[in-house]
Parts: sequence; C-alpha cells; structure tokens
Amino acid sequence: GVITTAVLKLYLTQHQNYLTQDDITTIQQNARASIDELTRQIRMAGHQLPAGLQAIEASNTNPDTITITYHTSGCDTHLSAKMPQPSAELKCGTDVSCFNDGQWVYIFDPDSGGGEWFEITHVQTGSNHLQHNTMVLSKAYDANAIILAMEQMKFFVDSTTDQDHPRLMVQPIGQSPRIYADNIVDLQFQYRLTTGNIVDEPVLAEDIREVIIMVTARSDQPDPENPQRPYRMRTYTSSVNLRNVGV
Repeated sequence: GVITTAVLKLYLTQHQNYLTQDDITTIQQNARASIDELTRQIRMAGHQLPAGLQAIEASNTNPDTITITYHTSGCDTHLSAKMPQPSAELKCGTDVSCFNDGQWVYIFDPDSGGGEWFEITHVQTGSNHLQHNTMVLSKAYDANAIILAMEQMKFFVDSTTDQDHPRLMVQPIGQSPRIYADNIVDLQFQYRLTTGNIVDEPVLAEDIREVIIMVTARSDQPDPENPQRPYRMRTYTSSVNLRNVGV
C-alpha cells in the first residue's frame, strides 16, 4: 500500500507537470502566432498607398485596436472611359484577370486624390469590365481613375462574444471578423514617432517609425493550484520598424 501510494503520488505529480507544461506551450504558441501575424501585417503598412489613405489607424481602447492598409500583389488597372453614372460598370484599360469576384478594391482619382472602397461583384475578363452591382459609387469617375487591389486588416480582442475564451480577431474590409488566435486577453500598441517620443495613439500615421506590440495570452482552463489567479498568463513583446511610411 505504501509503495502504491508513492507511485500514485509520483504519477499525479508528473501528470500535473505535463498538463502545466502543455498549457504553457499552448499559451506560447497562441501569443507567438499573434505577434508573428501582426508583425507581418504591420511591416507591410503603407506599401504603395494612394494619397488620402492612412497606413495605420490606431485606437487606444484597452485592449487596443489597429487597422493596417497596404497595396498588394501589383494588381491594378485604370478606367479607359468616364463612367456615365455612379452605378455603371467600370470599363478598364488593362487586363483585369488578377481581380476576383467578391474582392474589395480601392478606386481613386490620381489628380484630385479622392477615392473610395467598393466590392467587385463580377470580373468580366473578356471585355476588361468590373461590375459592382451591390453598391453605387459616390460619383462617376473620369477616365484614368485608378483601381488598386488593397488589403485592409483590423485586429482587436473579442472578450464579449465568449467571456470565458477571449480571442484575437482579424477583420478584412467588407468581411465579418474571424478568429485568429484563442485565449488572447490583451493587445497593446505603442508608437515611436519621428521625434523619438513614444505615444499610445499617434495623430498622424506618417509620423510613425516603429510599432511596439504587446500580446497577453492565457491558459484555456483555470489553474487549480492558484485560486487567487485562476489562469496562467504570459505577455510577449516585439517591435516593428516601418519601411513604407514616411519614405
């Protein structure tokens, strides 16, 4: 009986250590995956943006929110003729096969700088036309207006949908938010400016030179050994130097 009790106690201790280590590994994986994705997206911020679009929109909301915008894949075209009305399909002067049905893109006037987002409902590759049947543009754009394939990603923590399992969410423009990582309880950003000052919410995105990222992840289940602090937590920090902003 003594030997059995000792063996059982040793097994339970080892099993608890295994569960604890597995828990910590999961925390690390969720936090590092979040930081890696945020780093990748923030590094692209501002890439080939037209005038009038912010590379980064920061919200000091605790957990913080960040929205990142950049041009991707070199996919672009221009209008070959003026739109007769804001609801008209877009007649383009180059091949449009790089665009997709359901894709959100940005159209702007290179002279005035004004532009807007819209959703492509159908790509007519044979005639180089783009349709936008679900929405009317704010104006009829002139010939040579430019259409760019763009990415705009919003990252935030959702702790209200399931309070027991907060999550890092990513929301591409025009789409519903989707889960990127589970059990992310806090997201904080700080911004180093051209002056060297570090702020929680910059006035102008053009002044940002570095983004400091802090992600706090927690265990999926409460820690039975620590009732005062029921969840294990780890905070990871990284920073990204911006290469497409203010150049």
